[in-house]
Amino acid sequence: MTQRLENKTALVTGATSNIGREVAIAMGAAGAHVAVSGRDGDRGRAVVTRIRAAGGTADFVRADLDGSPAASQALAREAAAVLGGRIDILVNNAGIYPPSTTLTTDEETFDRVYAVNVKAPFFLTQAVAPLMVSAGGGVIINLGSWIARLGIAQSSLYSSTKGALETLTRAWAAEFGPRGIRVNAISPGVIRAPGGDPAREVPGAALMRGTPAGGTGHPAAIGAAAVYLASQESSFVHGTVLDVDGGRTAVAVVAAS
Repeated sequence: MTQRLENKTALVTGATSNIGREVAIAMGAAGAHVAVSGRDGDRGRAVVTRIRAAGGTADFVRADLDGSPAASQALAREAAAVLGGRIDILVNNAGIYPPSTTLTTDEETFDRVYAVNVKAPFFLTQAVAPLMVSAGGGVIINLGSWIARLGIAQSSLYSSTKGALETLTRAWAAEFGPRGIRVNAISPGVIRAPGGDPAREVPGAALMRGTPAGGTGHPAAIGAAAVYLASQESSFVHGTVLDVDGGRTAVAVVAAS
C-alpha cells in the first residue's frame, strides 16, 4: 500500500456513492483516516467496511448538508471528533443535479440546488478552515464539472453552481494560501458508476464520443486525482481546476457523420 497520505485525516462529503465513494476509498488506501460523510447510513458504513477491509482507517459521519451554516458546522465538529481533533483534507463533493431547464425550474428547485451545491461547501469550508490554520495547514478540494465551461442546454442551473464552486476555488486559494491551506478543484467529465458499461450506463455518455478517451470515465480516476491534490506531490499547486474529463474540454470534439 502506498502511504502518500499517511498520518493525514480527510473529510469527504457525499462519500456514500460513485465519485465520493471512490475518493474516500482512494484516500483510505493512501493512508488517510477518512471521515465518510453522507445521508445514507447503510451505504456509508459499507464504504467504511471496504476501507477497513483493505487495511485503512475510516468512520462514518452522517450529514444532510442542506446549505444551512448549522448543518455544515455540525459536520465539521463531528468529523473533527472522530478524526482526532483535526481535519487535514476536506473534499467538497456532495451535490445534486435535478434535470431541468431554465423554463422549467421553479424557485424551490433553484434554492435547493444552490443550497446543497454552493452554500453547503461554502459554510463547511468556513467551519473547517480555522481548524486547518490552527494545525499549521491543510488541503481543500472542490468538485467542479466540465459543463461549467461548455454549455449544455439542459444544465443551466447545475452548471452555474459548479461555475460558482470553481470560482470559489480560485478565491479561496488567494484567501487561504498564505495561511497554509492549498485549495484546488477537480473537474470530472461524464463518469459512470463503478462496474457500469462505459458506452451505455450513464446518461450523457454520448457526449464523450469523439473525445481522446472515447467514452465515459471510471470514478476511480477522480479518486486518484484527489489523492494527488491532497499529497505533497502537488505542494506547488494552488487555485487550479484539474480537468479529469477524457479531454472533453481541451480538445475539439467533432461529431461522427
